Amino acid sequence: MKKLILFIPIVFLIFATTLTKNSTKRLDKEIFQLKENIRILEDHYELILLDYSILTSPKKLMEYQRIYFDENFVQKKIENLSTIEIINNQIKIDQMVRSDE
Repeated sequence: MKKLILFIPIVFLIFATTLTKNSTKRLDKEIFQLKENIRILEDHYELILLDYSILTSPKKLMEYQRIYFDENFVQKKIENLSTIEIINNQIKIDQMVRSDE
């Protein structure tokens, strides 16, 4: 009888330890996946922020123009721009912005 009283708590502790280890392992996997997802999103955020800061700064654009292009650019009004389409070997030219008349 004494052996049975000693045996039951030991078996219970073994099962409790096994359950604890399995749940801990599952939680570790979930934490790792969440950290990886956060890392990917942070990288994506940094790239978007870089694009935004470069494309929204006129000073930067002018600086890139001086560095990468030999010729000067001329500012055009959007009303003077047009699109060219080739449909069935015919050229079609449309204004980008239509004036309301």
